[in-house]
Amino acid sequence: MNIVSKSMAKIDGMDLATGKPAYVDDLCPKEALCVKILRSPHAFAKIVTIDIEDASKVAGVACVLTHADVPGIRHTIALESYPESSPYDRLILENLVRCVGDPVAIVAAEDERTAAMALQLIKVEYEALEPVLDFEQAEGNLQIIHPESDIVTNFNIGLDARRNVASSRLEEIGDIERVLNECEVVVEHTYYTQAQAHSMLETHRAFTFLDRGRLVIVTSTQSPFHVQRLVAQSLGLPANRLRVIKPRIGGGFGGKNKALVEVFPALVTLKTGKPAKIIYSRQECFNSTTSRHAMRGRVVLGADRSGDVRAIDLQVLTDTGAYGEDSADVLVVASHNVLPIYGGPKSVRYRGTAVYTNKMPGGAFRGFGAPQSVFALESAMNELAAELKMDPTQLRLKNTIKLGQAHPFLGGSQEGKPAVVNSSTLDQCIERGKALICWDQKYPRREVEGNRVRGVGMAIAMHGTGIARVDTAAATIQLNYDGGYKLLVGASDLGTGADTILAQMAAEVLATSLENIIVYSADTDLTPYDSGAYASSTTYVTGNAVVKAARLLREEIVRGCAAIHGKSVDDLELDGQFLRTVDGAWEIPLPELAKQLVSATGKQQPAATATFGGDGSPPPYVAGFAEVEVDLETGKLDLLNFVDVIDCGTVINPNLARIQAEGGIAQGIGQTLFEDMRFDDRGEMLTDSFMKYKIPCRKDVGQILVEFLPSLEPTGPFGAKSIGEVVVHTTAPAIADALFNATGVRIRRLPITPEKVFKGLQQKWG
Repeated sequence: MNIVSKSMAKIDGMDLATGKPAYVDDLCPKEALCVKILRSPHAFAKIVTIDIEDASKVAGVACVLTHADVPGIRHTIALESYPESSPYDRLILENLVRCVGDPVAIVAAEDERTAAMALQLIKVEYEALEPVLDFEQAEGNLQIIHPESDIVTNFNIGLDARRNVASSRLEEIGDIERVLNECEVVVEHTYYTQAQAHSMLETHRAFTFLDRGRLVIVTSTQSPFHVQRLVAQSLGLPANRLRVIKPRIGGGFGGKNKALVEVFPALVTLKTGKPAKIIYSRQECFNSTTSRHAMRGRVVLGADRSGDVRAIDLQVLTDTGAYGEDSADVLVVASHNVLPIYGGPKSVRYRGTAVYTNKMPGGAFRGFGAPQSVFALESAMNELAAELKMDPTQLRLKNTIKLGQAHPFLGGSQEGKPAVVNSSTLDQCIERGKALICWDQKYPRREVEGNRVRGVGMAIAMHGTGIARVDTAAATIQLNYDGGYKLLVGASDLGTGADTILAQMAAEVLATSLENIIVYSADTDLTPYDSGAYASSTTYVTGNAVVKAARLLREEIVRGCAAIHGKSVDDLELDGQFLRTVDGAWEIPLPELAKQLVSATGKQQPAATATFGGDGSPPPYVAGFAEVEVDLETGKLDLLNFVDVIDCGTVINPNLARIQAEGGIAQGIGQTLFEDMRFDDRGEMLTDSFMKYKIPCRKDVGQILVEFLPSLEPTGPFGAKSIGEVVVHTTAPAIADALFNATGVRIRRLPITPEKVFKGLQQKWG
């Protein structure tokens, strides 16, 4: 291959580095009204009265809207493919607030200062209710967070709002109780992962205006087509009356896979006829959006003395917060993208429950439930290895799912027809990771000078690649009159380099250079449909559509040439720069042919559109290894080295894949060691700024080493699978086990802080 699998620079990389591309706020009309939201100070309360008279009289205020002024249509803001699995449990504004930061009123004014002044003049009388803040006490609590009777679901997701249950799930293979009773060794432990903030560089933002009577939304979003559908639904408008445009995005990590902000300026524009914009402050981004779901995972493992795992019982409880978006999907991913990594157990049981609380909602976040349950499962596997006095790498090698093996939890499985692993180098990844971290020399621990010790730990993980029979994407490729190509896709590049790798795939098929492919992405009026940049889908789903379209276009160009020049289609070939006969006796430069094709001679401009929706979700795999150093006097833990060896199928662009991996590892390190969203006893967030919420800097992540051991996925474009999410998963269990191997202290509740380590050391020493 000439283009695919080459480490090419991002097509917009230098422009991004020098600040040239336009983001949402760069494109917004100067005269746009500034939209601000009045937010609830209470975690749970009824709104008795709202007085907006004084606020409406402020000079420069265009409108003030309350729940009495907006449509009362139940909807979800989760940007999922229709029909969504999330419950329709939201209104734009309502007279019951369910968390601190819930929207109460909308103000639009000529500038930010005026809007802020008007917010202060709105008088609201609340009847405060007792909030439910502990997710372990939510199910069956006397306080019902969603007492309304008009919540709608498209599927049976186990919703039981009267018991504060947003979603529940039970799946079982075999007789778990019988098999566990037969096992020689059983370990059972409970693990906790905390809520985590997305911390993307660009906060949530959008602006709106009217164009020939249609509402245009320009927004920083991962899924423009879903924004179009859901905003139209919440406003009671036909979707074709809305156009959604995605410019450059300053990061998302799942946080922008929500229709969080678009409806507010849309309402203002429809009310006033004027352009309107909303830009969340960093504080709003922290306390009025969504976070990673906090989760409790209880794991029971049963094995024989030789290390054959015979039973896995995983029970998770997740905190979905005030609303249930993504609650059902997170429960699915926490099992189906985690448990099939072990193919041998005779019995597997999974029980999942997502509960409502009076906290900011949980939502989509890189990994989508899997990092939480991987921490639980892999930590339990490490504890089983310790119980068996067995090297944890050998325990994994003995039990991992193998090439050609089936598992009913794998994506694409159907009743009685479990999906099969068609590509995997997981065993090789484990062996290579051992070599890179020098496992045999360092395991389990080494003493260094002073009161410091070092330890190593490891974990493995899998994920999915898109959502089987749900995610779809289309791509259109057109031959321009100058011999170059125009590639139109609905996928959103979040800074991941998606535009670049899609252009690489097209260029490879068309045998041209990357510079000859101009990418246009994500405008619901101009680009073809794409379900969105989530679930690790772009490379696989959109990439397959691009490859199909490029192959169709090659055929179209050859047919056009044959028709104009009286040649046989079978006798022509396209080498990228020329159309020539197979014997080389005749040729025409592609730019010249392109001019002929679009002229009166050819009467056509060659173009092709293709759609892809996969029946499977081939899993990528990763083996992660951590080396830590611990100060026994203070409990301070330093991460020295982290190694990830990854099977993501064919690596389309090694440079961009490596950046994805390094970024994911850093984000996982943040969850493991630093990041912790905290609330006071009234439900108010305490960590609502980067002064209070610690994300890792370069000095915190140690040395990160990434290698790829590609398999060849037969259903993937050029054999590719996903990488974006799986690289988050192994950090927490690997670091936690490295700490244990170094000190004997086992931390089962993230984040792992010096205080927790010190306390564990004190307890260990009595």
